[in-house]
Amino acid sequence: MKHTLLVTALFAACLGAGGLAHAQVAGSTTVGITVTEDTQVAMGWSVKKNLLGKTVYNDAGDKVGKVMDLIIDPERNVSYVIVGAGGFIGIGRHDVAVAVKLIQSKGGKLVMAGATKSTIQSMPTFNYASETTRRDQFVAEAERDLTRTRAKISELQQRAADASAETKAAMNRDIDQLQLDLKSAQDTMDDMKRAGTTRWREFESAVSAATARLRKALEAA
Repeated sequence: MKHTLLVTALFAACLGAGGLAHAQVAGSTTVGITVTEDTQVAMGWSVKKNLLGKTVYNDAGDKVGKVMDLIIDPERNVSYVIVGAGGFIGIGRHDVAVAVKLIQSKGGKLVMAGATKSTIQSMPTFNYASETTRRDQFVAEAERDLTRTRAKISELQQRAADASAETKAAMNRDIDQLQLDLKSAQDTMDDMKRAGTTRWREFESAVSAATARLRKALEAA
């Protein structure tokens, strides 16, 4: 039976092929997830046991590479498997990023329809982002949230100027809250920037929480 590889953040796709299904449920107590989610996790794929290092075949049964890694995008979704082709004991291996929707499970094997070693090796090489690149991307995304908030505050201020007294009072409350959240986020961002590239991870959670509050306040405004 053919199953499309649908990998969620916890690899909760239920597969019915060979050893890829029917994992045991290790206990009945759940923390932070529902019983349904707990069952899905237990029935899902084990990255260590069922994916990493496993051979990828094409639909003709030819070996085209091996799964070397899984990449989780910033939205916490598993987006790509890293497939390595060619080389010997890691030397000369060509790693590429393949969308998970292109990998299927057939008869207990991972299958990438239409692929060959040549097509894999012709794809752009996958390179892991450096810590500096990750920091720069994180900062850019946070700065976009700050910019959106400043624009929203300006918009609300302009609208409040022409509003009735009652409406203006409500809008001013929204403006005050946005300004407070903006200052908190900006202060946290400034702390992270002062920490530099070596210590920015210490502030990542705080900045993420601050920008999440901004986005929530923007939705409410």
